[in-house]
Amino acid sequence: MTRGAGRVADSTGNWVDGVAPAWARPYLRLARLDRPIGSWLLLMPCWWSVALAAVHARSQVNVWHLLLFFIGAFAMRGAGCTWNDIVDRDLDFQVERTRSRPIPSRQVTVASAAAFLVLQALVGLAVLLQFNPFTIYVGFASLAVVAIYPFMKRITYWPQIVLGLAFSWGALMGWPATFARLDLPALLLYAGAISWVIGYDTIYAHQDREDDALIGIKSTALLFRERTKPMLALFYALAVALIALAGWSAGAGLLFALGLLAFATHLYHRKLAFQMRPGNGHIDDLMDRHQPIKLVLDLLDHHRRAARHDGDTREMLLVLGLRHRERVNVITAPGEQPDHARQHAWLVVDDDGKRMRLDALQHRR
Repeated sequence: MTRGAGRVADSTGNWVDGVAPAWARPYLRLARLDRPIGSWLLLMPCWWSVALAAVHARSQVNVWHLLLFFIGAFAMRGAGCTWNDIVDRDLDFQVERTRSRPIPSRQVTVASAAAFLVLQALVGLAVLLQFNPFTIYVGFASLAVVAIYPFMKRITYWPQIVLGLAFSWGALMGWPATFARLDLPALLLYAGAISWVIGYDTIYAHQDREDDALIGIKSTALLFRERTKPMLALFYALAVALIALAGWSAGAGLLFALGLLAFATHLYHRKLAFQMRPGNGHIDDLMDRHQPIKLVLDLLDHHRRAARHDGDTREMLLVLGLRHRERVNVITAPGEQPDHARQHAWLVVDDDGKRMRLDALQHRR
């Protein structure tokens, strides 16, 4: 395989393309390790829940749990994406952005993808078995939601709700890992995280809105259309309110409130920035792609200082993910060529807002 061969249209110029062995690239792309933002989005509710439990228990954050959830989130997000690609292989072939994925482009057979799915699931199982029995049962329950998600876009305009149920499940894991039960703060955190997921995945779904309409795939992007901005405001407001209630019911204090304010400000600006007009809109900035490493270092640093400031540290861990953003894509007018050395995905929408497509453009240094 030549350098760049088999690249996925909406994910180029990453470490998989430039560093990974050629034989491993299709599998790394199946697991979405070429774009780990989704793994971080899956991980954040886990870490929030661990930190919320520590605040309520008035104890130090369990770093072992943080590490287990880190490994588990990357393994299970990869397994979930592999399952999604197996189920959606025929649909992916019909969508410009996804037809170059490993299965529809025949870089990987369905049988090989299934074997890779089992391998990733075994890693997730090994992580899950490190927790108490109640947490293990809660973890197994998530598999039903993960299994049905790929089919929801065929039958409802609200598949983002099911994705929210799956991607927010970590909010139900960190709390019982400490208390071996589920209480109101964890349930409120779960509901808030679901609202957050519905918001950002609605923005993401706008990439494929035209192709989805042609092949009969449903999404909140197609349902909301020109009402997307007020619906984003609604779901983001619900997310902030429910997470605030979760923190209050767990006994979180001022530092949590400040972090939540930063989170709310971030969501407000993302809602304002979302536009569907040509030359003005952009797909949401979810997390800075260089911040995951910084986030881990921050966690370790705050934990090291926990002996002196353990109360503040527990609450800071709860909101660490709220102040880190991933720059995903920026939109400009068709034909405009920025002079900085980066690769972006450019969203092009015609004047009446009915047509949308994603083009990958490589800019020269």
